[in-house]
Parts: sequence; structure tokens; C-alpha cells
Amino acid sequence: MSRSSALGTFVESAPPGELADVTKAIKSILGDGNVETELAPAYEKYNEEQFTTTKLPGGSTEILVSPYNSLGDGRYYDVETQSSFDFDHATQKASAVQSYVAESQHEDLVKSLVKSLGTHTTEHYPKSSYGVFSIEDDSQLALVTVANKYSPTNYWNGRWRSSYFYNPSSGSLNGTIKVDVHYYEDGNVRLLTNKDISLNVSSGASASEIVRQIATVEKKYQEDLNKAFGNLSEGAFKSLRRQLPITRQKIEWEKISGYRLGQDIGGGARR
Repeated sequence: MSRSSALGTFVESAPPGELADVTKAIKSILGDGNVETELAPAYEKYNEEQFTTTKLPGGSTEILVSPYNSLGDGRYYDVETQSSFDFDHATQKASAVQSYVAESQHEDLVKSLVKSLGTHTTEHYPKSSYGVFSIEDDSQLALVTVANKYSPTNYWNGRWRSSYFYNPSSGSLNGTIKVDVHYYEDGNVRLLTNKDISLNVSSGASASEIVRQIATVEKKYQEDLNKAFGNLSEGAFKSLRRQLPITRQKIEWEKISGYRLGQDIGGGARR
């Protein structure tokens, strides 16, 4: 594996909200503060796959970056603001904003989906960005959502990503839900999930019906995750802890202040 490929692997596996930390570590290890050019392809892949968000100059709304709204040469577009922009993958900053209207035979459906998806994400994902984009020569529509929640002071960061592809002709709706959570206080634990979704809505379905089906599967997936965490806590994690002290006797916690360490707890007799 070449050096560039190895470094790219580190970048592409960076946890949510920690790309700058990974880049800083790479620079420190290499002793090279000008490594961004070598990392450029990895930055682009990371930002597009992770649906990285950015604010347009003078704007307050987070706009997402993805393979589905790419115009090539580092430019992307947003349907809701009807604009395109340059995106620096190293700094994750937007610039050179221009007016841009995406042409599509499904223009009315795209606008309705943007509205319905916006209502859905606002209700379920407070810190989220979303977009609806025409893909595959205008034969399909990509519905993309990303929600980030960062708490570095508490040593954890998380990201929810979902992408769906709707075919207006066949009514097929396929997609993927991905959850990435990193907890790193006194350790390094990471949750990575990938759930494939396959649905079939009627051809010519309304935007509200399409998003309703998305909301249903996402709710079910979140419930399944919560259930899995509960089983993990009561099952695998619990089995890692000793149920009783080595003496096989329960500690009477209300009397803990009266125990003589090494004697009462250890079961030995006082000499």
C-alpha cells in the first residue's frame, strides 16, 4: 500500500466531527504541515460519503455535500436555496455562490419532497440537513438526510445518515440507513451500523406518502437499535461483571462504613 493510500484510509475512517483531529495527528506523525494536497482525494471521498454540511457565505442553513448534488470540479448545488457553490474539501468551507436551478422533469415532485422531508427531519432530527436530487439521467430521485450531534467535552460524537432512491416510474424505493457513534473517554468504542431498506410505493405516489414510508422504517430502525442496546446492557455487558464478590456473599452496602477492609469483606477473622 502506498503512503497516500494509507493516509487516505485514516481520513476515510475518521469518526463524526473528528476529521480535523485526524488531520492534525497525521501532520504531527509525519512532521509535515503541508500534507493537504496529498490527502485531497481522501477528503473529497470522506465529505461526500459522510454528507458533510457547510454554511453558505452569509447564510445560516447547513447545506449538505454528497455525490448526488455534485456538479463536478468541486462544485455542488442545493435545491432549496436554488444556488451552487465551490466547496473546499480540506477546510469544509463553501464559497463562490451562484444562482442555480436544477432542471428535472420531476420538478414539482422534487419541490414537494423537499418540503415533506424538511418537516420529517425537523420533527425527528433537530440538527439535520437534507436534500432531494435528480440522478441517473433524471430517472430517479435521491432523498438524503444527515443529522450530527457532537459532544467532545463529554467524549462522544454521532452521526445519522440515510439515503433513498425513488423511481417515479416503477414506484420502487430503496436505500440505506447508517449510524456512526464514537465514545472515547478512557477508551475507544465505536458503533457502526448499516441497514438496507427496500420498499415499494405506488407509481405516482405523493411526496407525503413517500416520506411517510421513510418515517415508518426509520422509526422502526431506531426502536430496534434501542432494543438491541437494552439487550446488550442486560446480557453481554452484565455477564462481564462479577455478580458476587469472590467470597460469594453480597455486600451489605448500608453497613459499608462499618466494614474492616480485608477482614469483614475478605471473610477473615480479626486477630
